[in-house]
Amino acid sequence: MERKSSMAPVGGADAVLLLLGSLPGEASLAAQRYYAHPQNQFWQLLGAALGEPLAGLDYGARLERLAERGVALWDVVAEAQRQGSLDGAIRDARVNPLAEFAGRLSRLRAVAFNGKTAARIGRAALSDAPGLALIDLPSSSPAYTLSVAEKAARWAVLGPLALAPKYGTMQ
Repeated sequence: MERKSSMAPVGGADAVLLLLGSLPGEASLAAQRYYAHPQNQFWQLLGAALGEPLAGLDYGARLERLAERGVALWDVVAEAQRQGSLDGAIRDARVNPLAEFAGRLSRLRAVAFNGKTAARIGRAALSDAPGLALIDLPSSSPAYTLSVAEKAARWAVLGPLALAPKYGTMQ
C-alpha cells in the first residue's frame, strides 16, 4: 500500500477559522490543490456558507478569497498508508501537529472538521487547545450520501465565523 502525505497548510497567520480535512485524495495529491476532484462538494459548500462564488474561481483566486476572509485549510493526517482516496482506507496514520499550528494562529476562534475521520482525529489532537469552537461538518465527499442541500445547511454555521468580506459578495 502506498504511503501518502498531506500538503502544506494554506491561509494567513491571521486566520480566525481553520478547516481540517482528513488526508487529500488522489486527485488533490496529483494536482497539489485542496479539494481538486471535480465531484467533491467542498468549494460549493464553503462558497455557499461564506456567500462567495468559490466554485467558479480558479484555485489561486479561491485561496486569496479564503485568506481575505481569515480562513485556513489543512489536514489532520500528516501521512498514512492508503490505497485510493477513501478515509476508511487510511492505515498507520501520523497526525499533523494541529495544536502547535493552532497555537501560532493568534486570532483563531474555531476549527471545523470536514467529515467524521477528520473530526475523530482532529478533536483528539486539539483536546488541549482551550477556547476554540470545534465544529463537526458532514463530509464534502460525494461518497457521503447526504444531499448537497442538507450538507449546505450544516455548513452554513461557518459563514458568521469568517471575517466579513472586503468586497461585494455574490448575489
